[in-house]
Amino acid sequence: MQIAVDAMGGDFAPREIVAGALQAAASLTGIERIILVGDESAIRKECNGRVPPSMEILHASESIGMEESPANAIRRKKDSSISRAIDLVKSGRAQAMISAGNTGAVVVAATLKLRTLKGVERPAIATMMPTPTKPFILIDAGGNTDCPAKLLLQFAAMGHVYAREILSQPDPVIGLMNVGTEDSKGNEITKEAFRLLSASKLNFKGNIEGHDLFKGNIDVAVCDGFVGNVVLKTSESVAHAVSTWVRREFTSSPLRMLGALCLKGALNGIKRAMDPEMYGGAPLLGVNGICIICHGASSARAIFNAIRVARDSVHQQINDMIVKTVNELP
Repeated sequence: MQIAVDAMGGDFAPREIVAGALQAAASLTGIERIILVGDESAIRKECNGRVPPSMEILHASESIGMEESPANAIRRKKDSSISRAIDLVKSGRAQAMISAGNTGAVVVAATLKLRTLKGVERPAIATMMPTPTKPFILIDAGGNTDCPAKLLLQFAAMGHVYAREILSQPDPVIGLMNVGTEDSKGNEITKEAFRLLSASKLNFKGNIEGHDLFKGNIDVAVCDGFVGNVVLKTSESVAHAVSTWVRREFTSSPLRMLGALCLKGALNGIKRAMDPEMYGGAPLLGVNGICIICHGASSARAIFNAIRVARDSVHQQINDMIVKTVNELP
């Protein structure tokens, strides 16, 4: 198995990307080679001039910035690190690619170059979200802002496969994001999606609302990319705000600081459970290849975990499972 890593994507590239890849090359089994794609001189510098035998550098003369138009950048920058990494998957030289760069550019390049799997109309971003008991999948988290009901059904099927194979949920519980739990709630698209999901063999719980997401009762939350991205960004903002408030309150007096010291273990446990870097990144499900999209601020730990998830996705033959499940839908 070979995995391509965009070494130039992300706020801390190439330092953190290369560091995470080096850690993965040293400790993860089942990976023949990690191919770092990007500016060769910059990558070699981060490797201290010593590239291990299980790693390879593929020079790419261009990179795509976070602020660039995805479609324009992919069209103009043929030698970008994102495009070259996708090309490795397309040619079969690599079985997966990872990038912490421009999300839109990864989606555009993967869709245009790899195409979608048989029966899949559009790919979707599946983001892992924490709860007090287990993570769940939010799909779509930003890939498709306008979705007919049939697409929501396919997203549910892809999320089902990923939750079963990667999160080890034997019969994933699926919920449809809506403005109420009653069958009659929502717009025409969600009503039709409700009907399609109810008629499928998936373990569909029904409509769910925002307050249902973090109770730990569902494994896959289905929505269009507009709703999903709002949920994702709002959740990140709230988590950051709560963390800031807690830190401020605990340091406001010596007595509270003492209390915080007593609670340090519990607070660290909560922090670890809410840390998105343990999940590595969000898979772009539905394309003909494994693509993992990481947060722009990813550290070496996040890249390491993204490589681990990519390895597991290839090993579990996620795409074959998605094709089978999607083509069994009503």
